[in-house]
Amino acid sequence: MVFLNIIRVLSKSIREYMKPTLLTPLFVIGEVIFEALIPYMIAMLVNEIKAGCGTDRILHYAWILVVMSLVSLLFGYLAGVTCAQASCGFAKNLRHDVFYRIQEFSFSNIDRFSSASLVTRLTTDIQNIQMAFMMIIRTAIRAPLNLVMSFAMAYYMGGSMALIFLVVIPILGIGLYAVARVTMPLFRAGFPKYDAMNESVEENIKGIRVVKSFVREDYESDKFHTASENIRRIFTKAERILALNGPLMQMCMYSVMVFVLTVGSRLIITTNGEAIDIGQFSTLLTYSFQILSSLMMLSMIFVMITFSAESAGRVKEVLLEKSTITNPENPDHDIEDGSIDFEDVSFSYSENADRPVLEHINLHIRSGETIGIIGGTGSSKSSLVQLIPRLYDVTGGSVKVGGKDVRSYDLEALRDSVAMVLQKNVLFSGTIAENIRWGNKNASDEEVKAVCRMACADEFIDQMPDGYQTMIEQGGTNVSGGQKQRLCIARALLKKPKILILDDSTSAVDTRTDAKIRQEMRNYIPSTTKIIIAQRTSSVEDADRIIVLDNGKIDAIGTSEELLRSNEIYREVYFSQHHQEREEESPIALQEAAA
Repeated sequence: MVFLNIIRVLSKSIREYMKPTLLTPLFVIGEVIFEALIPYMIAMLVNEIKAGCGTDRILHYAWILVVMSLVSLLFGYLAGVTCAQASCGFAKNLRHDVFYRIQEFSFSNIDRFSSASLVTRLTTDIQNIQMAFMMIIRTAIRAPLNLVMSFAMAYYMGGSMALIFLVVIPILGIGLYAVARVTMPLFRAGFPKYDAMNESVEENIKGIRVVKSFVREDYESDKFHTASENIRRIFTKAERILALNGPLMQMCMYSVMVFVLTVGSRLIITTNGEAIDIGQFSTLLTYSFQILSSLMMLSMIFVMITFSAESAGRVKEVLLEKSTITNPENPDHDIEDGSIDFEDVSFSYSENADRPVLEHINLHIRSGETIGIIGGTGSSKSSLVQLIPRLYDVTGGSVKVGGKDVRSYDLEALRDSVAMVLQKNVLFSGTIAENIRWGNKNASDEEVKAVCRMACADEFIDQMPDGYQTMIEQGGTNVSGGQKQRLCIARALLKKPKILILDDSTSAVDTRTDAKIRQEMRNYIPSTTKIIIAQRTSSVEDADRIIVLDNGKIDAIGTSEELLRSNEIYREVYFSQHHQEREEESPIALQEAAA
């Protein structure tokens, strides 16, 4: 029942390749029919020769055999072509469907699977499914049909001797079933090992500079070796059991051959060819080989399907996964302004968490305000802003943008009105101009250059040999951390959003450049609500208001001057980041203000 459900889900990806999928079995049927008739015609030819026929009869049968062979060959060729079209097309559609499903996932969905596991499902698992699909529509039709046709013809030619196959087939079936019962749990346990290995590779490549700088190549090699060895061990065990198919098949094959040769030869000798003649006997041997060949094919199909069944289940999981964040039935598409309201907001990443990440947040931000957010590591600064574009949904209370709950908006419209420059900046393979145009694909060259000037990115772009056509390597590995941050800020500015969120996105930029970027933002997008998360107080000093977060709660809200007078956390951070002279002057200023 479970297997049928998997087939039902995956078969939806066949779509435009349904025609070659249906034609392949038809061509296979034609191929098998002619293959089954050829030995029969050979038997008739042998009997004709035995009866003393002339050359004309031999040539007559020869032409029939040639034509039948060519027709069988043609059907086999056509089956191969349509099978390739169907299987490759099905795999293409399946990758498309899985990839597009992943695009709809919320962060919670991706966290559940892990990126390494999703990559494995898109590559290794779909490759296994493609191979199984290819065998199902061709070999899985050919083998049983050839088995039935050959058995029918063998019974017709050899009578009761063919009944030996009715004894062998159940023995083989019981053996294969026993093998499947043992190997399926092993394959089920093996594929997560693939995920672990891919995760190790992905982590190593992303952090290769750190690995080399700390001379940890040996440690990473050992970690990869362990992951690879785990895969080898579990799959070796499974395939060692699957290898029992071979001896079992050989035993059945040779048992049948010994029986046919012994009994057939005895009948020919004792009855002087009356019970069975030479032609029938030779044909029976041919059909015996075809039957055993079909059984061998069925064994291969069984191995492939057993191996790929777990892959199919893993892909089905992705296709059936529902995003935890979806559009409402009648979503709003118009976002009035960039005002933001947090009303008694609580949030947890997991339902089983001991305590929420954010607790009872009440915050009201006017459209066009510049808000700074500061707090220690783990104070949930990033978690707070990720609720605005619905990267996660609140677990309590509500977040409003433009006066409406974010859950009432169309997701695309909401996220299109919010631009985020994340703490971990990401650039994609392509030119600098192409990366900037992620903010607005229709932007002109002048608009691209303008936002790069505002983000102070033009300083290094103009020094590059190819300027804005300089290729960015995968992950932006050929630009520095500060350059990457400025490019990402330029990309966000080009979007001209209603809300701009900078999540510690100038940490690799010097304070002078940081101040210049903030000034340019104020002039370029004055009506945009700007939220700046920073570790440096200098990055938020000129904000309209500063929010101090502590352990997922708002500790204080105010201007820099107000917080210096009233908030211990802000004062401690502020003083620790300024020069000694500033630290000496500040207590005097505070005493004067208090007086």
